[in-house]
Amino acid sequence: MVDPPLVAVIGLGAMGAPVVRHLLTGGVSVQVHDLDPAAVERAVARGARPVAALGDLARGAGLVAVFVPTDDDVRRVCLGEDGLLAGCAEGAVVLLCSSVRPETCQAVADAAPPGVAVLDAALTGGVRGAEAGEINLLVGGDAGVLSRIGPLLEPWTKAVHHLGPLGAGQVGKTANNLVHWAQISAITEALELARRGGVSVPLLRAALQDGPTDSRTLRELEQMHLTWHAKDLANTADLARRVGMDVPVAETARQVMAGTTVGDVARLLADGPLRAPGVV
Repeated sequence: MVDPPLVAVIGLGAMGAPVVRHLLTGGVSVQVHDLDPAAVERAVARGARPVAALGDLARGAGLVAVFVPTDDDVRRVCLGEDGLLAGCAEGAVVLLCSSVRPETCQAVADAAPPGVAVLDAALTGGVRGAEAGEINLLVGGDAGVLSRIGPLLEPWTKAVHHLGPLGAGQVGKTANNLVHWAQISAITEALELARRGGVSVPLLRAALQDGPTDSRTLRELEQMHLTWHAKDLANTADLARRVGMDVPVAETARQVMAGTTVGDVARLLADGPLRAPGVV
């Protein structure tokens, strides 16, 4: 009997936990690590194996998937004598699923042991996509390595796009995030403008969904958590500086989102006034 493939997952938050669940359902063995004992316990209850030490987490795993929030977190868990890379054997693949800067991905790749590949695989689709096993992956790195781990991505993705060399996935995610936050900014501003002009927001929203302005963002606006906009748009600004480009839409979105809350959006969609002065 052939043993099932082994995947190591670090980070059992809103994205990592559903991925673990879909992997286990797909017959993949999973070992996990997280700073939250309750998150680990929930994963163990589904059949995952807990590993306390980062250096041990990757041992025996063909794929190591990293779902931690920030660049500093990625460096902390991957690098150093006790980091993930220390336990990776030749042939293993480290999949950076965090939204981080391309240079962070390169730093991890530069520190990887011989024979260990690093891919950046930015996630789009949000929490609902993760829960449904329908994540859209934007990947940078070696295309052959990506093809090799394809079967381990199938249980939790609906599409995998190879965008180029290492870091390309993060560039793609930055572009994705700019569209995302700009859409939310434009939609909330337009609906508030219409409300103040005397048009019912629910009626107008339904009408817009039948026209060329329809979008998933327009349809699912009340489900948006509005988290991470500051980090995402800071990454946009950083990339823009590096490539020498002005991004006025990103700056506008940064200002608007800084003054917009979930409560504001809920009141707007219920045809009430926005609290925040950032969306007028």
